[in-house]
Amino acid sequence: MDGGGSSAESEVVETERVAYNDAVVRNFIWASVVFGVVGMLLGVIIALQLAWWPANAASFLTFGRLRPLHTNAVIFAFVGNMMFAGVYYSTQRLCKARMASDLLSNIHFWGWQAIIVSAVATLPFGITTSKEYAELEWPIDIAIALIWVVFAVNFFWTLAKRREKHLYVALWFYISTIITVAMLHIVNSLAIPVSFLKSYSVFGGAQDALVQWWYGHNAVAFFLTTPILGIMYYFVPKASGRPVYSYRLSIVHFWALVFMYIWAGPHHLLFTALPDWAQTLGMIFSVMLWAPSWGGMINGLLTLRGAWDKLRTDPVLKFFAAGVTFYGMATFEGPLLSIKSVSGLAHYTDWIVGHVHSGALGWNGFVAAAMFYWLVPRLYGTKLYSTKAADAHFYMGTFGILIYALSMWASGVTQGLMWRALTSNGALQYPNFVETTVAIQSMYWARLVGGLLYLAGMCVMAWNLVMTARAGKAVNVETNVTYAKDTAPPVRWTEVVFAMPVVLTAVVLALLGTLAFVDGMAGVFTVGMAFGIGTVGAILMQVARGAGGASWHRLLEGKPLAFTAFTTIGVLIGGIVEIVPIVVQKPSDPRTTNAPAPLRSLELAGRDVYISEGCYVCHSQMIRPFRWETQRYGERSTIMDSMYDHPFQWGSKRTGPDLAREGGKYPNLWHWRHMIDPRATSPGSIMPPYPHLRSNTVDFARTSASMSALRTVGVPYTQEQINNAPNEARTMAQAIVRDLREQGVPNVQENSELVALIAYLQRLGVASPPAVAAHTTSASTNNAVASR
Repeated sequence: MDGGGSSAESEVVETERVAYNDAVVRNFIWASVVFGVVGMLLGVIIALQLAWWPANAASFLTFGRLRPLHTNAVIFAFVGNMMFAGVYYSTQRLCKARMASDLLSNIHFWGWQAIIVSAVATLPFGITTSKEYAELEWPIDIAIALIWVVFAVNFFWTLAKRREKHLYVALWFYISTIITVAMLHIVNSLAIPVSFLKSYSVFGGAQDALVQWWYGHNAVAFFLTTPILGIMYYFVPKASGRPVYSYRLSIVHFWALVFMYIWAGPHHLLFTALPDWAQTLGMIFSVMLWAPSWGGMINGLLTLRGAWDKLRTDPVLKFFAAGVTFYGMATFEGPLLSIKSVSGLAHYTDWIVGHVHSGALGWNGFVAAAMFYWLVPRLYGTKLYSTKAADAHFYMGTFGILIYALSMWASGVTQGLMWRALTSNGALQYPNFVETTVAIQSMYWARLVGGLLYLAGMCVMAWNLVMTARAGKAVNVETNVTYAKDTAPPVRWTEVVFAMPVVLTAVVLALLGTLAFVDGMAGVFTVGMAFGIGTVGAILMQVARGAGGASWHRLLEGKPLAFTAFTTIGVLIGGIVEIVPIVVQKPSDPRTTNAPAPLRSLELAGRDVYISEGCYVCHSQMIRPFRWETQRYGERSTIMDSMYDHPFQWGSKRTGPDLAREGGKYPNLWHWRHMIDPRATSPGSIMPPYPHLRSNTVDFARTSASMSALRTVGVPYTQEQINNAPNEARTMAQAIVRDLREQGVPNVQENSELVALIAYLQRLGVASPPAVAAHTTSASTNNAVASR
């Protein structure tokens, strides 16, 4: 593996015997394989549910309940376990040292599996925070933080015990992952508990949206990207027998990626009620990400120079080459989708689903397969059981991804164009949302075919790896490691911290820092840009003049603590500049003079039902400032509309229509019928029925605790309202029940979850609460069908 040189005169070569802990690597590999198959199976099930709604077989197996379980299984169970396997294997070899603690390694493994099992035990039963990729409730969040600390301690302790002085590039990416994921998880998971398995985010509305997508985007960046890049930098050279193409390019790739990625989250919120400056900032950094991302792809692919002929016969290199290519394509499409004009068409559509899956299945899935096919034979002292089966897996996976992505691209573009289509006189050409659903139904079946192919490939891989393991036996590698013991005086930390790159960055910040006070957000943006340009430029300067001696970066590689500190600073800059101004500023909108009244007790209970059933997975609550959206859904959403929503419910996908202004559109009877049998009110709908909500009950007495928790995070409930919450909820429920009975619905329980959900839906978009009485409207139920 290439890197800078050092003086041989100041080094003494020594040899020691090291026994690596490969048992934990094997454990993580098998956990990843099992959960990979399970995660893909869940994906196939929910794909079937969208193509054929009767597949929603039970209340705990509906699309809204299973979709979060699918994403958690794929991200944290499949990719997470794979990532830990790669980190544990490569770190020991790169440090020429056994992991510091076998106990911590085992705690990490079993703790992580317990967290995954807890997700299985909660998400299908509606125990969720509704925050994308962070749905697990607060006790599990605490467990995640603790297990992550165990992982971090074991990793950094191993770095401290290393025999190899310089940190190889893979370790840089592991460091950034450990630091940033901890920061993201802790901040986004801040919540006020209501009970053992219920909590509310401390952030609300636009603040919560920004924090969530700062986390959500960077979970993709620092859980699904940076550690996998580290694995690429280690295993691609190993598998191909070639050194990394460019050491200098890896430096630029790492620092530019780590610094820029953290800023890009707001591109998920373009055209929403988020302040324009934050949206623009996210878009600009997302576009800039194209350069470092492709730098990594180029470095990975060009490492295969001289080994391309092996791709015909070596499935490991096939998977690595295809995986890195999918990474390049995904990181081209991501910046493209962050451009406002493109986002206006693609956001909320299946295009985003296709983008996410081409990256996850192609990049993460294929790199995982390549690593497993390379590692398992070595961990069991044998050869891969069947190269032909691995080749079959490759082609099944490739065609599965292509069918999946192409169908979702076609579906997404169709959705975007149909939603915005206007007639010659300016009316909506497709006023009924279901018309779009019917038009894309064939694409959902095509997606199912693609998913089945990919799942079949995963099953072939699992069989092949099991047969490989059975053909050999577990090997715990014990080997002599040779390393250079540096006898020269150690480099003082001041030589690293006060070197030219750092000084240059500090000077640039000092000269431009006052702009933050003179020119508001423009100044903050300038400071952030200056830091990025100054840091990357300084590193480039030092690398360029490193021929005459050790470059600054080469010195930094020998100082893990300093390296970690600089990485942390680079990540924190973007987070602080973006998050702090929004979090500390009270939401305001010049078009809205009065803040909306917070939800009343029964409406709050109804929102809990809405979240529990996963309605947020298919419905948004954010009307963008487009003519076709305001004509279809009502007045555009403002930052004030959701200021008391903890958590926010803006959504990220519209499988069904937006609900931001749903209140008062339809009578209570319409909502009752729609939830019991969606096809009765909306022919062609693919929404699952929710008859269980009639018999499931709400505990009115617990509404006081919910309101009290929300008061803690700033929702202006009075003590009188909190004390009276159960009585208010009962009175509101009785009014809805009377109205339903008058419309011919008998035997309605006043504490039914469906009654509470109706109360919530009737409040959406209504700033001031209506009088506590039966809700009626002049529009008949039959006339309401046309718009759905």
